[in-house]
Amino acid sequence: MSDRRVAAIPVQECGEVLVDARAHGLKVDDRKRDAAGAWPHVRQGVLARLLHAQSLLPPGVLLLFIEGFRPPALQRRYFEEYSAELARAHPDWQAAELRAAASRFVSPPEIAPHSAGAAVDVTLINHQGCELDMGTRVNASPEESDGACYTDAPGLSDRARTNRATLGRALAAAGMSPYRTEWWHWSFGDRYWALQTQRPAALYRPVELP
Repeated sequence: MSDRRVAAIPVQECGEVLVDARAHGLKVDDRKRDAAGAWPHVRQGVLARLLHAQSLLPPGVLLLFIEGFRPPALQRRYFEEYSAELARAHPDWQAAELRAAASRFVSPPEIAPHSAGAAVDVTLINHQGCELDMGTRVNASPEESDGACYTDAPGLSDRARTNRATLGRALAAAGMSPYRTEWWHWSFGDRYWALQTQRPAALYRPVELP
């Protein structure tokens, strides 16, 4: 996300509202519950694509929605906290180096897909509600996971690699774009999506809950 080409993408806000995924048949986890009730919301276009992806999964496998919309103030806090963590671990790094490293895992607030309602963190569960083996937990940082959070990381078990591929095929077929540093993070309509799909502009800018 620190790539200057991402920030350079213009936004032509389409005006879609945020909708609550809990009201539309998706399984929504509450581990990222926030006081404002923001986490289960995404833009209408994102929800439509998640529902399509759900329909493409094999029998007995379901999407588990972890986090969607993240208010800009919360995104800023996450970015600053992770930057501070990296600064403590690498006191010799310069500001630009810290920002680039932090941006691998937490988007800078001004371009964050979550704050536009464009991104969602998801995993897979079975019909008993048990999460499938994806190789790491959702939101495992590159430091914690020794790089296994990267979608195509080497050293994954066959089961984890197969489950990631199953998730990826469904979401990609539904029109969403992956963020290869985080196997669980997919988006539609944001600047990163526009860059990846060679669109002239993003559809969604950062918003606040109504």
